Amino acid sequence: MDYRKSKAPLSTVSRDVSKMWKDTGNVYETVVIISKRSNQISSAMKQDLDKKLQEFASYNDNLEEVFENREQIEISRYYEKLPKPTLIATKEYEDKDIVWKNPVKKSTE
Repeated sequence: MDYRKSKAPLSTVSRDVSKMWKDTGNVYETVVIISKRSNQISSAMKQDLDKKLQEFASYNDNLEEVFENREQIEISRYYEKLPKPTLIATKEYEDKDIVWKNPVKKSTE
């Protein structure tokens, strides 16, 4: 799922935890699933931001020169306004867009 098109809320939302762990049967396993997906989204966002900001990087060693780039500021503001990776991952989990496998449960069954 593309994080730019996510319908996740921009602020924190209270959720009923008992409904969230019905799929896994364990609240801690649900938290691990959401946190791992959140880390994936976060690293993808960071790579995209770094790639876009590299276009504006200056490689001058002159510390006296201060250069303000308006496009760079706009890109940074855009990424600041996006929903946080944890909120995106939680929304994906609620919408059942995340697929996970627990190898420990498979071997014990």
